[in-house]
Amino acid sequence: MPKYVIERDIPGAGQLSAADLKGISQTSCGVLSNMGPQIQWLQSYVTGDKVYCVYIAPNEAMVREHAAQGGFPANRVSEVATIIDPTTAE
Repeated sequence: MPKYVIERDIPGAGQLSAADLKGISQTSCGVLSNMGPQIQWLQSYVTGDKVYCVYIAPNEAMVREHAAQGGFPANRVSEVATIIDPTTAE
C-alpha cells in the first residue's frame, strides 16, 4: 500500500496547546474511522507553521478526501518513493 507525506500549512502550528492537538487528533481519528481501514495515519511532525503527516492509503484521492472531511489543509501530498535510514549505508 502506498505511503504519503502530507504537508499542511497551519500558521502557528508549533504553538498549539496539548488540548488543541488532542482535538485535532480526535477529529482526524473520527474521519478515519468513518472512511474505513484502507487509510491509516502513522504519525505527524509539528513545526512552526506546518504539520507533516505520514499516511498509508491506496491513493492520493483518499488522502485528500480525509483532509476535506476533517477540515484540514493538504497543501502538498507526496507519495513516498522509498525510505532510507542509517542502515541504508551498510
